[in-house]
Amino acid sequence: MKSKNIFGEPLIECSSKPLTGFFRDGCCKTNEQDTGEHTVCIIASEEFLHFSKSVGNDLSTPIPQYEFEGVKPGDRWCLCAKRWIEAYRNGFAPKIVLEATNETLLEYVAMDVLISFAYRKETQN
Repeated sequence: MKSKNIFGEPLIECSSKPLTGFFRDGCCKTNEQDTGEHTVCIIASEEFLHFSKSVGNDLSTPIPQYEFEGVKPGDRWCLCAKRWIEAYRNGFAPKIVLEATNETLLEYVAMDVLISFAYRKETQN
């Protein structure tokens, strides 16, 4: 079965540099083995990365032994659903690439909330 985005359309790639996704295929696909539910394609912000590190999920520090360069502000990354929700509740939720965000996120977050965090190129400034 093909993974779908929140609009019910085919899921597009989130990022190949850095390579992301539970399956490390660039997409925010998930299955029952993905207990973290890496389903939210975010555009990392400095504020979000600091918040995530402060709550025990350091995404920005490189880990060379795992060929992980670290996530930088502006990078796209498949984030765990619960981490995005935690950031949202604390005022640090990053923007989302909706077409690359897995439809399973709708089990936790309302569509109108997701749309309000939609990444648009003009919001990059």
